[in-house]
Amino acid sequence: MPINVEVDLNIAICILNGYPRPSRENFDRLDVGHPHDLYAAVLRRYLPTVHIDVLFVADLDQSLPQGTALRSYDGYIWTGSDLTIYHDDPRVTRQVELARAIFAAGVPMFGSCWGVQMAAVAAGGEVRRNPRGREWGIARNIRRTAAGRNSQLLQGKPDCFDAFIMHLDEVTRVPPGGTVLATNDHTPVQALAVEYQGGTFWATQYHPEYNLYEMGRLIAARASALVKEGFFPDEAAVAAYASQMKALHHHPEDRTLREALAVGEDILNPDIREREIRNWLEYLVLPALRR
Repeated sequence: MPINVEVDLNIAICILNGYPRPSRENFDRLDVGHPHDLYAAVLRRYLPTVHIDVLFVADLDQSLPQGTALRSYDGYIWTGSDLTIYHDDPRVTRQVELARAIFAAGVPMFGSCWGVQMAAVAAGGEVRRNPRGREWGIARNIRRTAAGRNSQLLQGKPDCFDAFIMHLDEVTRVPPGGTVLATNDHTPVQALAVEYQGGTFWATQYHPEYNLYEMGRLIAARASALVKEGFFPDEAAVAAYASQMKALHHHPEDRTLREALAVGEDILNPDIREREIRNWLEYLVLPALRR
């Protein structure tokens, strides 16, 4: 359901796609949805008249907003990325510098996966490879912390829920000004709020912008890695699992598929699944714009 806003509020959101150009081209070859498109679709459901720009911030030839231009947007959203944030790579360091500049400009930020790692590192935290290996498909039993139960980011979420996920790295040190809002047994920092230099960044390790169809596409594209890492016996099994996800997306009432994939309303219902994005808009972006 769209968010009720005043008709004279012209809302502009900038989506920062963290994938480099070769990776985006690979998405096209492998029939994977682009994360900026997933976010744009969610934003338009809640704010039909929102203006959206997309910047490919890993491309060194992409111009980035600076100074007062940073405030031309009412919010910034960070997508995932297949880069590694703790390596000295100019495609990464320019993104960290941009995040710090947006913090200082006081414009609200949101992000998933790469986004939570960006929120931590830009504010002085640390990210390392997760010793438990890849967390993929559906992150199970994510629990709101005490702070999370009182947070606006996770307002309306169950105390324990599942969510879409695909990552190898994790936040290992929360920065000063950071608060862990959700956790699970695989990844201690599943949701994080960071206050830094006058700015606010709400972020999740999991992906509230995904649905079963899009995660099915991503899993199919990751078949080789998932087999190599021991999650499936062969790529045919990956394809079968991905097909089940896509089928349940189109037929959410199918009880057999629900049981086979062990999913409930927290995965199937966008009012629950996308709650973090809606809360960010309602509790950070719109109040800042009204001020």
